[in-house]
Formats: sequence, C-alpha cells, structure tokens
Amino acid sequence: MSELWQLSATALASRVREGGASALEAVESGFEARLPEWEPEVHALLAEDHSARAASARLSKPGPLQGVPVVVKDNLCTTDYPTTCGSKILGGYQPPYDATVIARLRAAGAVIAAKANMDEFAMGSSTEFSAYGPTRNPYDLSRVPGGSSGGPAAAVAYGLVPLALGSDTGGSVRQPAAFCGVYGLKPTYGRLSRYGLVAFGSSLDQVGIFARHVADVALAYAVLAGTDPCDATTRRTPAPDVSGWDGGVSGLRFGWPANLWAKGVAPEIVEALETSARWLEAAGAKRVPVEFLPGEFGVATYYLVATAEASSNLARFDGVRYGYRDADAPDVRSLYVKSRSAGFGPEVQRRILLGTYALSAGYYDAYYLSAQKARTRIRREYDQAFAQCDVMLLPATPTLPFKLGEKTEDPLAMYLSDVFTIGANLAGIPGLSVPVGITDGGLPRAVQLLGPDDAEPALLRAARAIEVRGERARIGQGDETEFAWPTKR
Repeated sequence: MSELWQLSATALASRVREGGASALEAVESGFEARLPEWEPEVHALLAEDHSARAASARLSKPGPLQGVPVVVKDNLCTTDYPTTCGSKILGGYQPPYDATVIARLRAAGAVIAAKANMDEFAMGSSTEFSAYGPTRNPYDLSRVPGGSSGGPAAAVAYGLVPLALGSDTGGSVRQPAAFCGVYGLKPTYGRLSRYGLVAFGSSLDQVGIFARHVADVALAYAVLAGTDPCDATTRRTPAPDVSGWDGGVSGLRFGWPANLWAKGVAPEIVEALETSARWLEAAGAKRVPVEFLPGEFGVATYYLVATAEASSNLARFDGVRYGYRDADAPDVRSLYVKSRSAGFGPEVQRRILLGTYALSAGYYDAYYLSAQKARTRIRREYDQAFAQCDVMLLPATPTLPFKLGEKTEDPLAMYLSDVFTIGANLAGIPGLSVPVGITDGGLPRAVQLLGPDDAEPALLRAARAIEVRGERARIGQGDETEFAWPTKR
C-alpha cells in the first residue's frame, strides 16, 4: 500500500477500479506514509479526520476519480469538515451543504481527505496570514509556499494527495503552484462553479486545480467544469473538451512578451522561460514575439477592484448570525466593532478598510469606477495579444520562493508577488502554472501559460509538451511515476 501515494490521480483511480487497491487504502496511503513525517513542519492542513475520510471512502463510487484523495482549500464548503477560511471569525463553522465542486468530486468517486491551510479569507501571497499559523514550503522549510492557496499546493507537493482544489482571485492557485513545483490551473471565469466558495472578490474569484501531472489537471477539469444552476455566473455553453491534452502542439503559436521580464525577474525564472520556449519549439510550436503590457496600472486596478468587492462580501461577518461573537459587547455597534476587530486578522482588516474607502461617497468615481475602466482596457490588451498568438508564455512569479517573514511588513512588496498573475483574473481568461524543474539551490521554478477564453485545451497541450521534455513523469507509461519529491532541509 505504501507506494500508492506516489501515483498520479489517473493511475490511482485506475488501480482502485481494477481492484488493485481499495478506496480506503488509496486514501490512507499518503496519510500514513507522508503525513507523520511532513505535516508537523509544513502545516498544510487545518482539518483532517480519519473517521471522515473512512466514511467518505466507503461511499466512493465507480467514476473517473474513484478512490482518489483530494485536499481542498478551507474556503470551500464541506459538510464533513469545518470551513474557517483560515480565520478566527469562522472558527468551528460547519456548513450545512457542499460546494458544487465538492459535490462533483464526490459524484466522480473522489474522497475529500482534508481541509487545507490558507491566507485568511484568501487575502495574501504567502499563507503567512492564516489565523492558525503559516504553511511552509516542502522544498525549503524556511520559505513560503506561496498563497493564498499555499496549503493545498504544499500537500500535493509533499505527496499527501495527488489532487487538490484552491481558489484563484489574483493568482492564488498559480503562484503557490509555482513555488511548490506543481501544476496550477485557473480556468476561464464561469467554467467552474463558485457556489459554496466563500466570496472574496466575486468578479475575480475562481476555483482552481493543483496536480503533479498534466493528465490529472485535465481529468479534474473534465469532472468539475460545467453549468451550475446554483451559480448564475457559470457559462451556459458546454465547457471545452480537454481530452486531447496529449495531442501535441504542432502549429501552435505561443506569444513571447520578453519585455515583461527585461528587469525585476529572477535569472532562474528567465532561464526557465528560455528552456520552455526551446522545448515548445522542438515539439512543433512557433514562437511569436509580442510587445505586451497588461495594463500599465494592473496592480493598482486589481487592488481597488478586489478590496472593494471584499469590503462588500465580508460585511456579512458581523458576529450576529454565525461565527465569532464578542459576548461582552454592551450594544449592537460595539458587537459589530469588537467581533470584527477580534475575528479578522490585520491583512483582512487592511483590505476591508481600503475597499470601503474606495467605495465611499465622493471617492467612488475617482477610485472604483476608474479601476473598472482600466480593467476594460486590460481585457482589450489581452484580446489584442491573442489576435497574434494562441497562448502566451510568461513568468508565473517574479522571484523564487521567498523566506518566511521577508515581506510581511511590506504590503506593497507582497502584493507585487502577483504582478504576473492578476491580469488573468481581471480579464477572466485561463492561466496555467507549469513547473520547469528544480534550481541548483533546490527550489522549484516555473512558467505560466495564458490563453483567451476557453483556451484550456491549448494550455494543457502546451504544458504537456513542456512536461514530456522536462523532469516530470511520462503519464500513460505504467503506474510508476517520477516526481522531483522534496527532501527535508
């Protein structure tokens, strides 16, 4: 049973369907082999329960993900685990329903194995802003795993599960995927239901997928994508078919916006870009140089839109209906102030204040409305770029994983960690973080692929072309897969 944790989700589900392992064996393999060694130091999880896993495994049904354990970010509602969003204000909250993506995982035979750590209410880029302590990068325990979905990214990286779900509001799947050496997909806005995802920025939020192999990203997307009557923002047209993820890239045009990394990008990441471009060309793709500036004020635009929507969405956490409540408050006003002051951490309070200010009378037009106009221009710039190419290759992050505590006292430096990812959320387009091996210093490095609406099939084919020429496994050539597993240091 001990080797099951090394398998891809695709191979593991096949093993269970063929009777080579039970669903419970498939699920507990990683928790027995990897959890005791790694979790005390990495702290990827917020809630894990053997009894809940066993009960879910017993209910696992024949399907494309039969018996596959999945860890989900703690802002996705689950009936069998608490959903805290990494915040004291929701400490112990048990949802009465499953998020749509959770229900679809269960219907496909997957087992919800645990809830993962995150920056509080998904506000952060390092998973240091969790009320329950930071998550550490499995490749270097002195460094961050990225954020806000650092918990699920780290759990996939150290071998606890082959698949995980996170949320991506400004890069919160792609950036931690890059820092942890795994794949991270942010789908086209509206392709994966947000029903049951606790809202941060409703026009930006999207459920995303973590995996160690391209095949598993495609498999999870096929299971999860589709219209949901519970979410009015899901698209009514059929989701794109990603079954051709291994179909090659002959004739594919990939944009090469080299102006983006002319300065301020780590040399290891520039090297990863050059390497990936050569691999894509060797596979038959064509490099197309493009001049691309995804909105001169992209970061400012994002942090106005996101904080304004956060201010509105988080108003519901008032200490009255659910969550933390200050029992000593003498009146209603004091109840609100004391409950929210004690329940929310400093980063969440900062963003609520920024958003409330941007929406306030006399400032709405100058800030929020201007940001929405800039957002429209950013979307237009992406459309113009994709008129010249099918996908674009660019950095996922400007740096390699940084040290714990390095940026917590400098919010602007932390926000700039997402400089290459926020544009996709503003434009609503899909993006995929692709690992490109390990540096000489033992840290993961990665690139990012972006495409126009519904370009997931092209992104996956391009990622596969990079995968087969890199240090990753060749999916479909037997159960035994290779992965650059982290070692303690």
